[in-house]
Amino acid sequence: MESFCLGNRKIGPGYEPLVIPEIGINHEGDFKKAIRMIEAAKDAGAEIVKFQYHIADKEMVPNNIIPKNADESIWDIIERCQLTDEEERKLKQYCEELGLMYLSTPFSREAADRLEDMGVIGFKIGSGECNNIPLIEHISKKKKPIILSTGMNGIDSVKNSVEIIKKHQCPYMLMQCTSMYPTPYEKVRLGAMKELAEVCGAAVGLSDHSVGLYTVFGAVALGASAIEKHFTFDKNWSGPDISISIDPAELADLIKGAKAIFKARDGIKTVLSEEKPVIDFAYATLCAIRDIKKGEVLTEKNVWVKRPGTGEIPAKDLNLFLGKKAKEDISKNHQLTRSLICE
Repeated sequence: MESFCLGNRKIGPGYEPLVIPEIGINHEGDFKKAIRMIEAAKDAGAEIVKFQYHIADKEMVPNNIIPKNADESIWDIIERCQLTDEEERKLKQYCEELGLMYLSTPFSREAADRLEDMGVIGFKIGSGECNNIPLIEHISKKKKPIILSTGMNGIDSVKNSVEIIKKHQCPYMLMQCTSMYPTPYEKVRLGAMKELAEVCGAAVGLSDHSVGLYTVFGAVALGASAIEKHFTFDKNWSGPDISISIDPAELADLIKGAKAIFKARDGIKTVLSEEKPVIDFAYATLCAIRDIKKGEVLTEKNVWVKRPGTGEIPAKDLNLFLGKKAKEDISKNHQLTRSLICE
């Protein structure tokens, strides 16, 4: 899998997973709420925050479609939750003042152009736009890094979008995603990350809509290079994505856990030099379990294996010495050596 860079942050199998708290539209159009969530993400240890850049009349026509996780139409939600261009610019500036990367998902070419004019380091393309070839082409022409979510799309559809991105030589990575709110655990499909990586040769991650942190920790263990979760300052706030969002304490736990799992997930089965102190007391070696006279035959009644592992003959070699005779008297609990046993 190829590594991927977002700003100065390297992302890929050899690097700690990037945890992306998605503020999205959880601010519900309230600029002060957005600021509060940026600060909370920073305090929790985040490197980045992600928003959604909406211009309602540029991305959709007025409609009465009500999402399952809401009680009002998607048009009303977006129109109410969109921020002004000035507010979006202030959010980006504030993120950077705090040392955070700012990322946003454009839902129209006008939004993509405004983000480009703001000088963003890259683009996040949401699952709903994964097969929106005209928009992907428009964004790819800007030659900025792209993180592409793949919910609601099969592998062939993803491959078509990747070809557009590659044609314009944009660095990219892919996010396995299931567009269900919330996503049942059995629908998360962590195994799809491997398929995306193998088919598209890209770094992969998980954009997760399930409840809690179980699946994202599992994704890190399976090699995810990035993790995205909806984020809110307070789960008592209203909003269509609040029910699947994590709060600051969970974000801090996710960041800490992702780092720990990353450190733990690789390696081969071998004995480490650092295990030697434990080997000294934990291994077993051959030992007399009663007094043995010179010339006496060694059997399981007078020889067995006991700790510590500081003796000469390891437990695995017991059968090699049974039936042989003692060269001299051996006292009970004495660790056997080859020099005490007749060949």
